[in-house]
Amino acid sequence: MIGHDRRPEIGAAAAIDALSEGTYLLDVRERHEWDEAHAPGATLIPLSELNDRVDEVPTDRPVLVVCHSGMRSARATDALRGIGVDARNVVGGMLAWRDAGGAVVAGDDHPESSAD
Repeated sequence: MIGHDRRPEIGAAAAIDALSEGTYLLDVRERHEWDEAHAPGATLIPLSELNDRVDEVPTDRPVLVVCHSGMRSARATDALRGIGVDARNVVGGMLAWRDAGGAVVAGDDHPESSAD
């Protein structure tokens, strides 16, 4: 679209590196997808709950947003940027994460939200 600001994006390999350095990773998939496999250290806030839980997302550091393939996380990134969060979409989502060699864990090994 003409005049549309480009959505900030990050590749999966760079996102994996950023997570290892302590960057906040927000997973916007649904609970059943999270339970199957997610990045260790990620925080789950499903896109369907993001509006009600947006106060849990940090505003003092970059936020990487991931979903299954990158579509829901793109919408979440746009919404978060609209309220001033430095959000970046992980291109290709968890599919790309796995392809890039990113670690995944199953089940609920982390709390849904770790934001203060």
